[in-house]
Amino acid sequence: MQRSNIVVVGSLNMDIVAVAPRLPRPGETLTGSSYLNESGGKGANQAYAVAKLGGTVAMLGRVGDDDHGRRMRANLATVNCDVSGVRTVDGSSGVAVIYVAESGENSIVVVPGANHRLTPKDLETDSHYFENAGFVLLQLESPLETVIAAAHIGKRHSARVILDPAPAPISLPRELLEAVDILTPNETEARQLAQVRGVSDSLTVEEARAIAARLQTQGVGTIVVKLGRQGCLLAEPHASTWVDAPRVNAVDTTAAGDVFNGALAVASAEGATLTDACRFAVRAASLSATRVGAQRSVPDRSELGNALP
Repeated sequence: MQRSNIVVVGSLNMDIVAVAPRLPRPGETLTGSSYLNESGGKGANQAYAVAKLGGTVAMLGRVGDDDHGRRMRANLATVNCDVSGVRTVDGSSGVAVIYVAESGENSIVVVPGANHRLTPKDLETDSHYFENAGFVLLQLESPLETVIAAAHIGKRHSARVILDPAPAPISLPRELLEAVDILTPNETEARQLAQVRGVSDSLTVEEARAIAARLQTQGVGTIVVKLGRQGCLLAEPHASTWVDAPRVNAVDTTAAGDVFNGALAVASAEGATLTDACRFAVRAASLSATRVGAQRSVPDRSELGNALP
């Protein structure tokens, strides 16, 4: 199996997770069934997923000088992620408070903390991490100017840039979108970016294709719309492919999208077609949704089989 070389630029958050029968309504107090405290953050989750799924990966980010920061950095190192680019700054690390319903749905509040201390200048200083990278994974829990800088540095080093546009933005600058090779929104993010209303809660094939086509006009040729239990839609410049997800008993979807992105990068870096990479990513994400938690939910490569679809 060819080893991949992937750089992740993004967030590290300590996740504080409470599981309850359903998500609380405004002003309501619920009695939960379980609680956990673990390393998370969209960037760190994707880096952790890449490492567990067989890729070589370096993480660039910032943590605070607190126990949360030390734990998050150490946790990435346990799966052989290069954490030399995860540096400590004064103040608090990022924190995410996550409510998980027994149906698997979740609601998340993120306090960025040290994540907002990662600057474009920092990335220029650490640009050597990009020199041999085949892929750069980005999200939107870092300052937007930092995400834009990471995309441009990635392109400068001939890497393919994959952007997970989460948390859901109102819009993204064309400067960023034109530097992105693959955009991977979920249903909510796709609707928001395409400014589409009046479609069903679970997008149909036709709705997903229409939204993807509208997003392609904004500057990104390839869109992968993540559709949860339905799978995903891969929309390329001249064709689209629907990829079904296996049926699973989902208990927590917290990091499923991050696992998807990590798996997509690993499979693509190993030479898979985008369609086969999406199939691999859907399988990995579906398996992660059967487990509670973020990084602890990431499957090992052996659970999926070394062979790509």
